[in-house]
Amino acid sequence: MTTFKEHGPGKLERAKRPDTEGKLTLAEILEIMAGGRLPLRFTAYDGSSAGPVDAPLGLELKTPRGTTYLATGRGDLGLARAYIAGDLEVHGVHPGDPYELLRALAGELVFKLPPRVTANIIRSVGAQHLLPIAPPPQEWQPRWRRAVGGLRHSKTRDAEVIHHHYDVSNTFYEWVLGPSMTYTCACYPRPDASLDEAQENKYRLVFEKLRLKPGDRLLDVGCGWGGMVRYAARRGVDATGVTLSQEQAAWAQRAINEEGLTDLAQVRYGDYRDIQETGFDAVSSIGLLEHIGVRNYPSYFDFLQSRLRPAGLLLNHCITRPDNRSEPSTRGFIDRYVFPDGELTGSGRIISAAQDVGLEVLHEENLRHHYAMTLRDWCANLVEHWDEAVAEVGLNTAKVWGLYMAGSRLAFETGGIQLHQVLAVKPGDGGGVGDLPLRPWWTP
Repeated sequence: MTTFKEHGPGKLERAKRPDTEGKLTLAEILEIMAGGRLPLRFTAYDGSSAGPVDAPLGLELKTPRGTTYLATGRGDLGLARAYIAGDLEVHGVHPGDPYELLRALAGELVFKLPPRVTANIIRSVGAQHLLPIAPPPQEWQPRWRRAVGGLRHSKTRDAEVIHHHYDVSNTFYEWVLGPSMTYTCACYPRPDASLDEAQENKYRLVFEKLRLKPGDRLLDVGCGWGGMVRYAARRGVDATGVTLSQEQAAWAQRAINEEGLTDLAQVRYGDYRDIQETGFDAVSSIGLLEHIGVRNYPSYFDFLQSRLRPAGLLLNHCITRPDNRSEPSTRGFIDRYVFPDGELTGSGRIISAAQDVGLEVLHEENLRHHYAMTLRDWCANLVEHWDEAVAEVGLNTAKVWGLYMAGSRLAFETGGIQLHQVLAVKPGDGGGVGDLPLRPWWTP
């Protein structure tokens, strides 16, 4: 790893002088901002380079447009734009799984601008690179422009953002998710379990927590491609799913027909808030709360409770933050390219919202390490089917998914985000909860 000591203090001192001998190269600017510590090799179109010559990982800035993206994008957005557009190329990793490069960047490359060098860096970069330009077409519109589609988390706007993320291509999802077609955290019974085995085990865990048995009625909101619906129906449960993705609903209903489950299972295209039926024995919500909005938690839990019979069970499975104080709205790359309008908060706020509408919380657990493993396996699937994925959705979109999944894996590993399952019951008159056992009744 190169340091200022190895290169001498000249670059930083020269950058501090207003009467600099000449402009800084792009590599010099990066090295200054990184404090002289680069865990990888950086090369740029201006012929400059920095970092160990023999580094196994590298970044190559290929075009002036990439400089503009990097200079004008706040946080991780500039790097993502340059990478997705092809102006910044990665070396030493596959674009379907750039995990090792992201880990190197997150672990050691922390950008800090030393005092008294800003003006010289701006002068070296050039004013023409400080004016924003159009982002790659894969980028969703900024938040201020989304209001045209309705208020945040209105039915119309929710439908639009769900379409942006989930209606990419069912074929693409089949390659990434594998046969289970399950786009939520798996639960690995063993470290060496396969992805499909872990997803089946997750459905088994939810099924057992909800104490489902033949003849029961299950409502699965935000049901995706119907994995939970079909798992329950195979075991004699009357299962109804609902999703805001037309492609998911069509795929799920076709799978239900092919498995001969039409007497017990159905998946509807629509908003969960439009479900009219009540008296369900159980409600599962697996990966929906991230799209609801924190301010809507009270109405969300109140609605789900209203669909349950007395003593019915609710399981909420969603991504969370490690605290209950952070701003819930997602920012930067994730908001613009992956989950527009997504909001995450801590498990404490989720539990409080459930309790405040009258639900009794029975159990919660954190599965964040399982989600890191899930993302690892999704990336492996994308790498294996990279050529087909690129042919199906285009190179830039495939790169978005590799970057997003690898970055999310790193965030789960380091505790930046978590995954919590919360189990609750709707008390009946006098606080009755039916014949619930005194202690947890499921196999972990």
